[in-house]
Amino acid sequence: MRRFFGRILGDRRVAGGLFLILELIAVMWGVGWMSERWPSVTPALTILSFVIVVWLVRKYDNPTYKITWIIIILLFPLFGGLFYLFWGNTPFNRARTQHQYEPNPPDFTDYMRKPATEELSQLHPRHAARTRYIDSLCGMPAWTNTEAHYFRAGEDMFASMCEELEKAERFIFLEYFIIEEGRMWNTILDILARKAKEGLDVRIIYDDVGSIATLPQHYDRYLVSLGIRAVRFNRFIPTLNTYLNYRNHRKMMIIDGNVGYMGGINLADEYINEKVRFGYWKDTGILLRGDGTANMTSLFLQMWEYVTGEKITAFENYLPTVKLPQDGWVQPFADSPLDDLNIGESTYLQIIHNARKYVYITTPYLVLDNEMITALTIAAQSGVDVRILTPGIPDKKLVYMITRSYYQQLHRAGVKIYEYRPGFLHAKSIVSDDDTAVVGTINMDFRSFFLHFECATCFYNSSVVASVKQDILETINVSRRIDDAWLRRVPWLRSIAASVLRLFAPLL
Repeated sequence: MRRFFGRILGDRRVAGGLFLILELIAVMWGVGWMSERWPSVTPALTILSFVIVVWLVRKYDNPTYKITWIIIILLFPLFGGLFYLFWGNTPFNRARTQHQYEPNPPDFTDYMRKPATEELSQLHPRHAARTRYIDSLCGMPAWTNTEAHYFRAGEDMFASMCEELEKAERFIFLEYFIIEEGRMWNTILDILARKAKEGLDVRIIYDDVGSIATLPQHYDRYLVSLGIRAVRFNRFIPTLNTYLNYRNHRKMMIIDGNVGYMGGINLADEYINEKVRFGYWKDTGILLRGDGTANMTSLFLQMWEYVTGEKITAFENYLPTVKLPQDGWVQPFADSPLDDLNIGESTYLQIIHNARKYVYITTPYLVLDNEMITALTIAAQSGVDVRILTPGIPDKKLVYMITRSYYQQLHRAGVKIYEYRPGFLHAKSIVSDDDTAVVGTINMDFRSFFLHFECATCFYNSSVVASVKQDILETINVSRRIDDAWLRRVPWLRSIAASVLRLFAPLL
C-alpha cells in the first residue's frame, strides 16, 4: 500500500494537481478568515469582482471567453474576481512572458532566394489577402521551388523521418508537444545520439506538460548527456496562474535546413499505431524539401531564442541549400498566445469565407466560438459544401461531449458532419476549392486558437491540396454521417449536460 501511494504521489500530474487544489483551498480559506476578521474585505472583493466584470465587457477578448468568466464571477462574487486575476487573460499574467517572446521576423535580404509572397499575390489574387496577412503578422512569407509530400498516416511519416535523419550532415532540430519512450522515439533517439556524436548540431524542444506523463522529470538532462542540446518548454510549476496554459503544441522536425516535417504526429507509439489506445489512430503530416523549409527553421530558432535566451547569429547558415522545381506555393507559419492576433483561427476563417465550392475540415476537437460558427453556417447556407470530420472514438470524453453539442446547430445550417468509425481522428487540416489547404497542429478549439503555440503550413495551387482532399474523401467513406435520426437518439440529459459544459469550454 505504501508503495502504491508512493507511486501515485510520485506522478507529477497527481502531485501538481494536489498542490494546485491546496493553493486554491488556501486562497478560499484566507479570504474567509480575512472576511471574518475585517468585515470590509467582503464588500471590497465584491466590488473588485464587479469592476472586473465591467472591465471584461469593455475588453477586446473573444466574447465566448469573456462570457465564461463573467458567469464564474457572478456565481462566486466573493472569489470570482480573484480567480480571474490568478487564471484569467490579464495583462499581468501575460506580461510574465510577453516581454520575453518578441520574435524578430527572419531577414531574407541577403539570401540567394527571394520569397514569393508578392509573386503569388499577383498571379493568384484570390490568395493575396491570406498570404499577405500571414507574412505581415508573423513574418513568414510564401515560397515556391519546394517539393511537398503529404502523409496519410503516422507510420508512413515515421519511415520517412528515419530515412531523412540518416542523411543529416549539419544539424537536426526537433520541437514537439509529446515525446514518449517506445519504438518510435527510441528509434529516432538512437539516430540523434549517433549524429550528435558525429558532431552534428542536434537540438530538441519538448513541452513539459505535454510530456509530463510520458517522460521522467529531468529527461532533458539525459538528452544533454548524449550530446543533444535539449530544453523543456514552460516547465511545470503548479501555481495559480494562467501561464500554465501557454503550452507549446507545435510539432516540427528540420534536417539540414533542406527538409522539414510538420503535422499532428507526436513522437509516441500511438501516433504510428504501434500502441492501440482508441482504435486506429488516424493522423497526418507533411514534408517540405527546398525553399519553404526556411520558415520552419526560422520558427524553431525563434522558439530556441525564447526558451534559452541564446541569440542566434549567422542565420544564413541554417537556410536551404537545395533548389527544386515549382509545385505551387507553400507558407509555413505559427501562432502565439502572447499577442492579440489569432492567426490560426483567422486563416481558417478566411478560407471558409472565400470558399465557393467546398470546405472540408478534420479536427479531433470541435469547440467553436461564435465567429467560427457563423462562418461555417453562412458558407453552408450559401451553397458551399461544408464537411467536418471528428473522431468516432474519443480520447477526452468531456471535450467529446462538447464537440457533439455543436452537431445539431451545424447540421440544421447544412454542414455535413462525420465521425471516423475506425478510431481516433487526430488530423488537423482544412482544404477548399482544389487550390487551398492547411495541414498542421491547429485544432478547432479554444486551446489551439487562443492558448497554445501552434504551427501549420498553407498550400496554394500545390499537388498536396489534391492529396488532402482525396484523403478526406476516403476517410469520409469509413465514417458515420450525423443525421436527424442520430440527433433524435441523443438523450436529453446528456444534451443538457453538454450545453452546460459548453459554458466553460474556453477553460477546458
